[in-house]
Amino acid sequence: MGIYQFGQGVSRMVLSTSYKVEIIGKENIPEQGATLLCCNHIHNFDPPLLGAYIKRQLHYMAKQELFEKPILKGLLPKLGAFPVRRGMSDKQAIRTAMKLLKEGKMIGLFPEGTRSKDGQLGKGLSGAGFFALRTDAVVVPCAIIGPYKAFNTLKLVYGKPIDFSDLREQKASAEEATELIMSEIKKLIDEHKRSY
Repeated sequence: MGIYQFGQGVSRMVLSTSYKVEIIGKENIPEQGATLLCCNHIHNFDPPLLGAYIKRQLHYMAKQELFEKPILKGLLPKLGAFPVRRGMSDKQAIRTAMKLLKEGKMIGLFPEGTRSKDGQLGKGLSGAGFFALRTDAVVVPCAIIGPYKAFNTLKLVYGKPIDFSDLREQKASAEEATELIMSEIKKLIDEHKRSY
């Protein structure tokens, strides 16, 4: 068993003993090929939750500061994370993400760029739209519906892939593509909050 699979197992154990985790729509994740999971961001546990209950390895951006800590510096890359400098256009992080997608890997993105302080869905940054338009990745909207309270039901919904063919043909902007992604995430939140 590799370090990533071990990390998945630990994440599942911690999450499943702390919360009543409900996973919906796993069948919407392609079994192979470039894939973007785009999710809202409400808690520090969102990244491990997003990848803990699925078979494929998830790669994701993590803030540069985490890679400056001695233990995490060596561990995070083995868990699929790569650094990103927040608040600026980080060309190295963009190159790394593009390379992973060209290799047919799966990346988890939180388009808001930071955690929501009030649990409400914020505005998405253009990065998610950029990757959606500039690659052939399948884009899967995801929604985490909390709150993260002990023994509370925590829902993770993987939605149906978003069709970007029209926007790619129209040469739409990254901002327009991100707006579409965020609207699909909002639909998932609204739909599954009602049935909570």
